[in-house]
Amino acid sequence: MTETNKEVSVLKAAWLIALVTIASKFMGFVRDMVVANFYGATLVSDAYFYALQIPSLAIIILGGVGGPFHSAAVAVFSKLIPDFDSKPDEVVNRLYNTFLTVSFIFFAACAILGFFFADKIMGIIISAGAPELVALASEHFRIMSPIILIGGIIGIYYGLLICHKQYILPNLSPMILSTVVIIVISLVHNDKTGVVLAGATTLGAICQLVVQFPKIRQIGYRIKPNLDIRNNPQFKNICELLFPAILSSTIGQISIYIDMFFASTLKEGAWTSVVFANRIFQFPVGILVTAFLVPLFPIFSRLAGEGDLDAIKKYFNKGVGVLFFVGIPMFILILLLAKDGISLIFERGAFNANAVVMVSEALCFLSISILPYVFRDSITRVYYAFNDSKTPFVIAMSSIGLKAILNWLLILKLDMGIAGITLSTSFVTLFNATFLGLFIHKKIKLDYKSLFINLAKMLIAGIITFAACWFIGKGCDSMELPKYVFEIVKIIIVMISALGIYTVLNLVFKMEYAKELADRIKR
Repeated sequence: MTETNKEVSVLKAAWLIALVTIASKFMGFVRDMVVANFYGATLVSDAYFYALQIPSLAIIILGGVGGPFHSAAVAVFSKLIPDFDSKPDEVVNRLYNTFLTVSFIFFAACAILGFFFADKIMGIIISAGAPELVALASEHFRIMSPIILIGGIIGIYYGLLICHKQYILPNLSPMILSTVVIIVISLVHNDKTGVVLAGATTLGAICQLVVQFPKIRQIGYRIKPNLDIRNNPQFKNICELLFPAILSSTIGQISIYIDMFFASTLKEGAWTSVVFANRIFQFPVGILVTAFLVPLFPIFSRLAGEGDLDAIKKYFNKGVGVLFFVGIPMFILILLLAKDGISLIFERGAFNANAVVMVSEALCFLSISILPYVFRDSITRVYYAFNDSKTPFVIAMSSIGLKAILNWLLILKLDMGIAGITLSTSFVTLFNATFLGLFIHKKIKLDYKSLFINLAKMLIAGIITFAACWFIGKGCDSMELPKYVFEIVKIIIVMISALGIYTVLNLVFKMEYAKELADRIKR
């Protein structure tokens, strides 16, 4: 395939994945709205989100698109399959079953331990919380412990599907979990303890796994469990990439457990507010990162295997440049419209005005991390393409102490409360992105100069856009309209103004991303 055709293929895949991910994220957003409506930001919702953190580690962080199991499967299997349309041969099938068997045994053991030691685990994580909070979180965790078993298996299937250009199912299947949760808790109106919510989450995860089987079989993979781990160089490659990546992701979660501890010292609903802020943040940013990095990662892996470093530089700068270009107006809109948007979407039922303020505050400080976030996730894929997950692990490990110090300083000493939790997360993300960017030179010398010159131009356009739209927003505040009508009108006016001003300024600065966008709109 020529370079031009590759670019077209990547762009087509990116658009397709973006549309599918939007649908999936939208359903997740609706799920969060329903959960907020029934449970608000209360002790019950805090208990659920505390308990959900470890199952989420398995099914989203480890097993999700971009997680270690997905990444390991893509990095290794994409080099064993001659092209995206090839059926797996006997060697590939055997490796698949070895990977699947070992993963099943490992996660089954973790799930069993989680079930029987739920009280101790929750007691450690939220040791500063009230006894009733710990007890309720432990009950939720027992119900959701089977999700731990499901996580890695889903990740393997996602990776294999991506290797065969099956982009839709991996990005669409999380919608199944959201749909099950929405249906179940909507049918049960008097769930005072949240156990129905926890059970619905487990049922949704099971359905999310089951839906993968038909497509995997259709591609040609068959389940024949084996433990062929000795003298197996390909499985060794998987382990060399996977284990440091798992440790890196798990170490990254330690930062979240640090947040959970500090949040348990704050007022009721604090952790729920942080979780909702993260969910809202991930809605646009997750779509953006997933759309571009899912199709690019197999290409990075193939190019690294072929030793074509110039092509990797080209695709990296192109991908990250687009992510920066779109990320800046996202940051602007969050700062300007967070409170109005959260009020419009969530403020009903048990989710009151106080909860709106808490979530808005957390979201604004978290949004500072958008640019380092997209850079970090992009450059991590380059490390994985070179079968190096040790460097991201070491850097993530070194950030734990920084996270604890920042939380102590911002929350306990400067009394920033919920804002201190998400602001420290932004600083840690910047730390990780910076050092990942510095150490990649051992693998490949990326062209940072042109990338960051373009970023500087985009930031100037962003600053001007923010200033102009801040005045426009203040003008909108004088409108006398019913609450929800006012919020809708203000959001539309500010959003259109921001996108228009930002795009025009980038055209003036002759930014290629803005020119491509304008050309697409014209066509």
